[in-house]
Amino acid sequence: MVRAQSGRSNVYNASARAKARKSSLIDNTRMRQLVQQGPDSIGASIGEMGYRAEMDLYASRMSGADAIEAALFHNMDNDLAEVLRFCQGKLKSLVGIYVERFDYEKAKTVLRAVNGGASDEIIESQILPAENPRNAPWLNIVRSTEGLQEAVEAMSGTPWGQTLSKLEGEPSLESMENALDMQYFSEALRAVKGRDGGPRLLKYLRMEIDHRNVINQFRSIRMDMPTDKRQEIVIPGGKIDQATMKQACQAESDEELIETLRRSSSFDDNGFDEAKAESQKIGSLDPYAELLSHQRHAVLKRFSHLSPISAFPIIYYIEQKALEVRNLRLLVRGKAVGLPNEVLEAHMDY
Repeated sequence: MVRAQSGRSNVYNASARAKARKSSLIDNTRMRQLVQQGPDSIGASIGEMGYRAEMDLYASRMSGADAIEAALFHNMDNDLAEVLRFCQGKLKSLVGIYVERFDYEKAKTVLRAVNGGASDEIIESQILPAENPRNAPWLNIVRSTEGLQEAVEAMSGTPWGQTLSKLEGEPSLESMENALDMQYFSEALRAVKGRDGGPRLLKYLRMEIDHRNVINQFRSIRMDMPTDKRQEIVIPGGKIDQATMKQACQAESDEELIETLRRSSSFDDNGFDEAKAESQKIGSLDPYAELLSHQRHAVLKRFSHLSPISAFPIIYYIEQKALEVRNLRLLVRGKAVGLPNEVLEAHMDY
């Protein structure tokens, strides 16, 4: 976790370095070229595009998509650490707010693995590979615990552990994940509302909250979740007003949910009719998730241009790097199971 930093920010230098790193990411043309490659050659190409060191590290004991995926996550961890290292002062605190979400995601990964009964060996070799030194604290939790409750106790002293310890009784994995989401956004909003946070970063975080809530409501409809449970998982702090979200929790279909959300001036409904049709056609929430992802990326890109000397170019780079890793994971996993190129390209977020 990145603690609050004092001192002078190096915003000019850090912004320039983030922009330089972004220019080295895999562009759309090269990503589409990767889609056309076969499963045997795609790994070598990805290695040459910036992932060679990590892929060599895992090549001795892993192969195929497993090795590439482990290398991608390892590279991402290295990248996040490097970005935080070249940020200083209050800028580091702001960027750290965004980076901290990846720690929360790893906490969820540990909880899912423990809850699913995965052995320590499987977790250490596949889920959180020991070759990645940044997995060490998480692996220590896994090795020293049996079951969800012990895992929660082992996380004491961390923001996520403190959050989970407040849950009463024997909470489900879903309840734990919802609590972690709420805690992360609560802390992030509190931090950016401070003197150095900036209104645009606050606006972006509130947009993220809205998108998380919207996707959760679409998912709840498919799970036939009762209204009271749907209200419990709404993350507070978004721009969509509470009254609209309360009504959204009562919607019984995608159509009804979208129409309810349209009552809020903070809901951007562009593309939702098309996403609804595609979602019904393929039986997946992916079209909604992709639409919301495009909206967030567009806002981040715009803010990074409007505020070129700020935390935004750095946050925009981190999000684009994470997007690259997600696309490459989808690509290698899809190639491994023989998905057609047109299907892969349709699900990739450029």
